Amino acid sequence: MTFSAPLKSNATRILLLGSGELGKEVAIEAQRLGIEVIAVDRYENAPAHQVAHRAHVVNMQDTEAVLEIIRREKPDYILPEIEAISIQALFKAEAEGYHVIPNAEAVNKTMNRKNIRQFAAEELGLKTGPYQFVKTRDEMASAAAELGYPCVVKPVMSSSGHGQSVMRSEADLDRSWEMAKEARGDASELIVEAFITFDYEITMLTARNGKETVFCEPIGHEQRDGDYVFSWQPMHMSAVAKQKAQDIAKRITDGLGGRGLFGVEMFVQGDEVYFSEVSPRPHDTGMVTLITQSQSEFALHLRAVLGLPLGFTFYGEGASAAFKSEAHNCAPAVEVDDALFTDTSFVRVFGKPEAHKGRRLAVALVFDEAEKALERAREMITKVKDA
Repeated sequence: MTFSAPLKSNATRILLLGSGELGKEVAIEAQRLGIEVIAVDRYENAPAHQVAHRAHVVNMQDTEAVLEIIRREKPDYILPEIEAISIQALFKAEAEGYHVIPNAEAVNKTMNRKNIRQFAAEELGLKTGPYQFVKTRDEMASAAAELGYPCVVKPVMSSSGHGQSVMRSEADLDRSWEMAKEARGDASELIVEAFITFDYEITMLTARNGKETVFCEPIGHEQRDGDYVFSWQPMHMSAVAKQKAQDIAKRITDGLGGRGLFGVEMFVQGDEVYFSEVSPRPHDTGMVTLITQSQSEFALHLRAVLGLPLGFTFYGEGASAAFKSEAHNCAPAVEVDDALFTDTSFVRVFGKPEAHKGRRLAVALVFDEAEKALERAREMITKVKDA
């Protein structure tokens, strides 16, 4: 492959649709190869804006506004980094010859829980828990009664756990119905899922470059209110379960097609593995790879997009812990204990221009045996505070 310089007529250009902390790391990896980076988001000074060659602020769900930027910038690759994007803009851009990663139809399927669940369970025959789609409170109540309590309610389109809740009894119906309206995306339809009794959850990071598919070591994670708070790598699991997880990841990513890194989420009970969701981009739980691998998930994503070889070394076990703000602040600052910066640990601050309660502002990373690393990460994150 030929690598050029950014800001020249022969530059290779990537356009990020979504410029949060994950997009920022992708932008940094692209900069290391001399790639010109254009970052787009709905607010000014998003993390990837701060390291891109150019930045745009636009309503990401405005089809014509997104298309106008694509046509003006003429990127070689369009990388959707969030769910709440105009899918019509991506389909139109692809029809005009632009290369959407992994492809517009894959983004369409994965950005909507109804699309991806039906594709995985009904077309590919992957094992999932029972589920129903509903549009009204009465339909939600009927679905919950049929599936049984506890059950999980999620908007068909959202991110970072917004709008998601667990209903443990009929008494939670009103609360869950109201919470669903907080979705970042489309809350006009919800998925009600039977609560699977599982031992743990994993993310199987899966990269495709058009020639090969590679898997990272499985990542275990904890979530609160549908959003990641701790992750560790590897999640120690049986050889049988690990193989099943890789098989599921390959089937779903082969079905979606295209190039790039996918975060495939699954539930594991003993040797049984259930498909949950998939994101066609780096995954928040995968931030742990910043300390555990020679090529992080962000570097692998970029390599896959460019069609480069995907070989990497797993350095060793580690863990991550997300720091979330406790208050609204128009000029947020993060106070970090100096002792957290050691030969086996550090903190990454995202530089978000505004904070609100629950917004992720930083991540603590530890290199150690997974169990010890997780224990250290839990302790470390108590020493990170809003300044």
